[in-house]
Amino acid sequence: MREVMRLDKWLVQARFFKTRAIALSEVEAGHVRVNGAKTRKPAFSVGAGDTLTFPQGGRIRVIRVLDLPLRRGPASEAAELFHDLAEDVPQGTDKDE
Repeated sequence: MREVMRLDKWLVQARFFKTRAIALSEVEAGHVRVNGAKTRKPAFSVGAGDTLTFPQGGRIRVIRVLDLPLRRGPASEAAELFHDLAEDVPQGTDKDE
């Protein structure tokens, strides 16, 4: 059986949002997609292999869940819980060049 965790809890423990209340409101507002599908359910189950898309700090984050956290630990621990898929996208050429 696949291990899963609540979406809002994962987002907080992976340090994408400062509090569970903020994560909950972002999910309920429909700002988070799981595997390309919008969800408004903070209790939506996520686990390793799922792809999450959501706005953060003026940009759109696209990340793949690698693991489930045991706690909200330091940023170095949180960084091991996901892979930022935006880093894999080659940058286009600038129009000014």
